[in-house]
Amino acid sequence: MKHFIHLKDISAKDLRKIIVDAKKRKNLRKRLNTLEVDKGSPLKGKMLIQMFEKASSRTRISFYLAIKQLGGGTLTLRSNELHLGQGGESIADTAKILSTYGDGFMMRTDSDEKIENFKDHLSIPIINGLSPSSHPTQVLSDVFTVEEIKKKPISKLNICWIGDSNNVLDSLIAASVKFSFKLSIGCPKKFEPGKKVRDWVKKNNRQIFIYNDVKNAVKEADVIFSDKVISLNDKVNKKKKIEQFKKFKIDTKLINTANKDCIFLHCLPRGDEVSDEVFLGKKSHVWQQALNRVHVQKSILLYCFGKLR
Repeated sequence: MKHFIHLKDISAKDLRKIIVDAKKRKNLRKRLNTLEVDKGSPLKGKMLIQMFEKASSRTRISFYLAIKQLGGGTLTLRSNELHLGQGGESIADTAKILSTYGDGFMMRTDSDEKIENFKDHLSIPIINGLSPSSHPTQVLSDVFTVEEIKKKPISKLNICWIGDSNNVLDSLIAASVKFSFKLSIGCPKKFEPGKKVRDWVKKNNRQIFIYNDVKNAVKEADVIFSDKVISLNDKVNKKKKIEQFKKFKIDTKLINTANKDCIFLHCLPRGDEVSDEVFLGKKSHVWQQALNRVHVQKSILLYCFGKLR
């Protein structure tokens, strides 16, 4: 049984195997309809239980399609529908019940501690669909998308992140270590990655490059990533934070200072951090990026269920 909680805890070899499998599976689905099952129905009879403590569009739909296309089924729960949410049942007891009824558990949570507690008491795999410190399924899919578009290993590319230091960036930093690519980060000084993350990078003999000048950050970039400056449950002075990121908006003028064939990716939903001209322009591949989550999450499920070949 294998969990999928943080990219930093999974070997580079296994992460690469997931991407290779996803590529094969995507190619084999070209003539199949949305709910047609992959050849061999590799997860026939298996059920994935999903629980959402935070709002979700892409994670919810993509995991639903992923397990369906593998021949399995899914049940989606909200924590306030369970005794866990209102009846005072412990995580340990809830985990035992979930392990009895399902074969895998995907959780989107507002607590890193909660996902670790579930891991300790589940006898089925747990997948992190998003937590405060990590969004591993998103970022592994993003690595897949970059290599699909650029047709070369991500290790040969210069990757740039413009925006807040959040869970997506933390996972992107972990990916930069696992896949050995150069990562430049552009953000105001107050919003730089935390010491814990930076110390982990140093411990693994890698380096990330942080710039408080957005033009220096995007110089020679092959890919520019971004995310919404104000996240769903951001407990800050929103007006003030938006003002602090005013100089970090990704517009046509900025993206034209990167490499000529630079592409733009965004995990969605978007805000004012990117102009319509960039987001809807030829350099943007955000819809392909969103679709690829289905393919990569199928291979993540197979990894967790011990079926990855």
